Amino acid sequence: MSYNFDEIIDRKYTNSIKYDFAVERGKPHDVIPLWVADMDFKVPPEVIDALVNASQHGIFGYTEVKKDYFEALYNWFKERFNFTIEPGWLVKTPGVVFAIAASIRALTNEGDAVMIQRPVYYPFSDTIIANNRKLVNNPLVYENGAYRIDFDDFETKIAENNVKMFILCSPHNPVGRVWTKEELIMMGDICRKHGVLVVSDEIHADFTYAGYKHHVFAGLKKEYLENSIVMTAPSKTFNLAGLQVSNIFIANEAIRRKFREEIKRTGYSQLNTMGLAACKAAYTYGAKWLDELLVYLKGNLDFIRSFLNEKMPGIKLVEPQGTYLVWLDFNGLGMDNDELENLIVNKAKLWLSNGEGFGPEGRGFMRVNIACPRAVLEKAFNQLYKALT
Repeated sequence: MSYNFDEIIDRKYTNSIKYDFAVERGKPHDVIPLWVADMDFKVPPEVIDALVNASQHGIFGYTEVKKDYFEALYNWFKERFNFTIEPGWLVKTPGVVFAIAASIRALTNEGDAVMIQRPVYYPFSDTIIANNRKLVNNPLVYENGAYRIDFDDFETKIAENNVKMFILCSPHNPVGRVWTKEELIMMGDICRKHGVLVVSDEIHADFTYAGYKHHVFAGLKKEYLENSIVMTAPSKTFNLAGLQVSNIFIANEAIRRKFREEIKRTGYSQLNTMGLAACKAAYTYGAKWLDELLVYLKGNLDFIRSFLNEKMPGIKLVEPQGTYLVWLDFNGLGMDNDELENLIVNKAKLWLSNGEGFGPEGRGFMRVNIACPRAVLEKAFNQLYKALT
């Protein structure tokens, strides 16, 4: 490989949420953190160069972007997903969760129902409730070690609750599903039938494993393009979460106008200077880096699969189709949530994402971030093995 993903980089004492706040968040100081979704890999060198150049200029005034920024986005989404974007669709925000919250306020009223599919990224629930909307859940069905959508329940919940908005997680965090074209169309047609706006969080779109293909929801049908908001960001793909930049695509002019008006009400305008520079460089030059990263992540996944099969068969890997987040089923150990948390944190000295945080449907599961050097992953799973024996 051209890039050294085996390099272990000391992230302590950098104000890293992942590494420097274990004690503040109730964990032992010496846990191995495999929880929050940022990677332990250096960004592509071209991104570092772009940030150094911007820093050396020495002036950090209000910043906007020009045509070359959009062209970087256009080329990426066209080449990777065959999704053609137009300049007028783009709205830049500091983050996808910020954009989800803005869309809820802009396009629904207090008391309106917003639907999600738990177990799912916990800010979905938090944002719906914090904005005084009614949370409606279409729980994913877990059977035979895999997840599927209950489409009868999906449509019934929409009709019974007069759902106004559906927040789609695609690919799905934490269960790792990459929705098929047929599944997306079934959801899209039901939403169109009942007048439900689709907010599609596609932040993990660049992470799919062999045999699976991500489809941009809005690209499947013209009707979906007019009835959806597609939320993207370079933060997961290129490890840029701390630079606060997301790219939101809204083809429908009326929806886009309401969304922009809500952002104005927040008092937010131009994005972070460094975030814009990093985003453009990443989408312009980062393809080779990402392609090699995907190969490395597959190796990490292969290690986990083999390790569990050989040494800890009581823990089941929910085979991921996408993302660098692995969903592990610990229910076979027969532990309640407190016992499981004690095993992970105090005995194995690991900091994972407890499944209950993604909804009660996640009880007995743990989410593991595998975007780290393999030696770190090996150490973590050996500590888990020793804790169980």
